[in-house]
Amino acid sequence: MQDIKLIIFDLDGTLVDAYAAIISSFNYTLQKLGYAAQSAAVIRRAVGWGDTNLLRPFISKKDLPKAMSLYRRHHRYSLVKQSRLFPKVKGLLAYLKSKGYRMAVASNRPTQFSRILLDCLGLDKYFSYLLCADKLKRGKPHPEILKRIIDKFALAAGQAIYVGDMVIDAQAGRRAGIRTIVVTTGSSARKEIKKEKPGRIIKSIGELRKIL
Repeated sequence: MQDIKLIIFDLDGTLVDAYAAIISSFNYTLQKLGYAAQSAAVIRRAVGWGDTNLLRPFISKKDLPKAMSLYRRHHRYSLVKQSRLFPKVKGLLAYLKSKGYRMAVASNRPTQFSRILLDCLGLDKYFSYLLCADKLKRGKPHPEILKRIIDKFALAAGQAIYVGDMVIDAQAGRRAGIRTIVVTTGSSARKEIKKEKPGRIIKSIGELRKIL
């Protein structure tokens, strides 16, 4: 892949395991508003579309503004305390940077929380650019976020690779015309990912070192 200049990463489920933080903030919010707590499996399946879409199916329309306020206030702290990197992430990013690849993050998570994650986990130094769905009209699976990042670096789609963990990542990459690699550490099952026919499916983010 000598033509590749830019690697775009999704954040949650790809580089960072923040599920414990999300589940904690989610159930805190539900219980504060008098709703029943949900299982980790149910919440995990709802992750990936941004926090408003995470809560919307479980909260009445009238309670949603209050729910968002509660969730985000709690999440600022739970993210720092309960998030961790997947194995081999820092070593991989250091290796890719040493090889001259430019790197960016494309996330459906709001910008303020994406920055908290990058900062508290020591990832900010590896990335030249961060773009999140709250800065756009549409998040993934729409390809706009990926196209904007490629344009930011003044590159062609063929010079970039996108790495994510969900069906929506495979869809966004395909629609943007970018070679896409999906790692099975997130919310989507392998059989669901396989249906989208990404360029490659891997079990661990560390496998990227052998591919690039």
